[in-house]
Amino acid sequence: MAYEAEIKIVETDVLILGGGMSGCGAAVEAAYWAKPLGLKVTLVDKAALDRAGAVAMGLSAINTYLGMSGRGTYGQWTPADFVRYARTDLMGLLRDDLIFDVGRHVDGTVHLFEEWGLPMWKDENGKYIREGPWQIMINGESYKVIVAEAAKNALGLENIYERVCISHLIPDPNDANRVCGAVGFSVREDKFYVFKAKAIICAMGGAVHVFRPRSQGEGLGRSWYAPWNAGTTYALMMQMGAEMTQMDVRFIPARYKDAYGPVGAWFLLFKSKATNAFGEEYMVTRKEELSKFEPYASMKPLPTCLRNHAMMIEIKEGKAPILMRTPEAIAALAESVPDEKERAKKFKELEAEAWEDFLDMTISQAILWAAENIEPEKEPSEIMPSEPVFIGSHSGSAGAWVCGPSDLMPAEYKDAFPAQYNRMTTVLGLFTCGDGAGASSHKFSSGSFTEGRIAAKAACRFASEVCADYKPEISEDQVMKYREEVYKPFAIFEQFKGATTDPDINPNYIRPHMFMFRLQKIMDEYAGGWANGYVTSDKMLERGLLKIQFLKEDSEKLAAETLHELQRAWENVHRMWMAEAHLRGLLAKKETRYPGYYYKADYPDLDEANKKFTNVRFNPQSGEWEVIERPFIALVD
Repeated sequence: MAYEAEIKIVETDVLILGGGMSGCGAAVEAAYWAKPLGLKVTLVDKAALDRAGAVAMGLSAINTYLGMSGRGTYGQWTPADFVRYARTDLMGLLRDDLIFDVGRHVDGTVHLFEEWGLPMWKDENGKYIREGPWQIMINGESYKVIVAEAAKNALGLENIYERVCISHLIPDPNDANRVCGAVGFSVREDKFYVFKAKAIICAMGGAVHVFRPRSQGEGLGRSWYAPWNAGTTYALMMQMGAEMTQMDVRFIPARYKDAYGPVGAWFLLFKSKATNAFGEEYMVTRKEELSKFEPYASMKPLPTCLRNHAMMIEIKEGKAPILMRTPEAIAALAESVPDEKERAKKFKELEAEAWEDFLDMTISQAILWAAENIEPEKEPSEIMPSEPVFIGSHSGSAGAWVCGPSDLMPAEYKDAFPAQYNRMTTVLGLFTCGDGAGASSHKFSSGSFTEGRIAAKAACRFASEVCADYKPEISEDQVMKYREEVYKPFAIFEQFKGATTDPDINPNYIRPHMFMFRLQKIMDEYAGGWANGYVTSDKMLERGLLKIQFLKEDSEKLAAETLHELQRAWENVHRMWMAEAHLRGLLAKKETRYPGYYYKADYPDLDEANKKFTNVRFNPQSGEWEVIERPFIALVD
């Protein structure tokens, strides 16, 4: 029997899915352009906007700021410099046009944050204090709250739907390659939502918990990346037939062990060093081994994956634990102050900053330090490579193949898009940004917000220019079918819950948490998770795909008892789609392009002579996947 949730139909012009940094950027910008065009803009998020997205807990730094206005210390950078920096970190393979586009607009975004009340660290001349070449320090515990307030003020609360989990995008009945709406359900009330829209911006973050995490059991919710980011952005775009790029690229953050505390401030601001258990600086001792991956091993900054690679060699050779030498870093900075009294004062300031770095953004790390009686000024702390996550805005670049700006996008890319609007995917009317836009990493929080603005401006133009006479059509019959599918896990649970004395163990269904554990086991063992030393091969990937097909079949038997569990069910379906795309992306790669993120044992080397984008696409009509090769084109030397 179908679940009888109340149906709510919302008609809009531009629909923003996701309330993280890129979603809020899209909201602020869309509201500006929509008003003179007479367009309605609506935002939906499965959480509450104030703490939605990866910046929910806060940040201690804004990681993308060029300083072209001269407001920042340590000189200025250009968008071309930003392209070189980001491209180097991703081993030479990114979209120059997309990164340049973010670079030329991101400073304006940061200045908006300051205008809205974000506390920025400044020197005696009133200039932003940099943590490193691209980063500026902030007091960022309330960073997301401040940004969310701007989005709320721009859109109006009547146009924001919180606690609504989006499960499907809806293709136009007359054009399979056009999106016309989305459906989802309230996680607090018995309400089923149908959103009709001319343009949709998919901005629901990346994916975590696709692989088996290092933190398990009671620590399962602790991860480096936001644990509620379930790959929904990727899955919904793939289901619509969007072409995806760099799906082989996952990010392996090197972070403080167990609580995943950030290491950036320690390396960049505190000038700390990491060593093996014997006090050896592995970035020095392993320099010759890194040279296998030239020209990137000689570039500065050294790509993140190669820094990981050096650490992983140490671990493999039994030289763990890897230690962040916090005492020496704090002492060295304090020693630079000649006056003894001032030196003691400086030492206490540095100690406070060390704790604040975590209290601003990873409180669990400060709690763990306290629980283990660790005083960072007296003893080092362990760091580790974490489990793989998927992210398009950090040192990872998985996401959709999107249209670039008209003045920068190479002509060779233009035939991929049904209409050329910035950040539109290969599906008409479907835009993305932040973690959803592939091949354009190192956006971080400010760049994601910026890319949301870019996508929103283009989406408003598209809705006005292309869709002037277009009316999204979703029939009553379609609505009823989607509602039945979305609430199917409820029906399965009700039908079979009495078959066993323990509702968790039942031959007729699978609960979401068990489904997730099974997915994580497949990915960890066959796709190169941490338990396998991040190593995989074509034969292992093929076996993983076979296992995923069985899991797909069993996804039809997911059962849910509560609305919260229903959300978990659909999140894990979305993770499953991300997993398959990753397996296929890795299988299409005949090289180890990202040592330290993954190793293909059968293709252990870089293939620099054949550097290209190896994209994948699911065909919703045939149910088949295809590999699409796109050329790498450098716009910046």
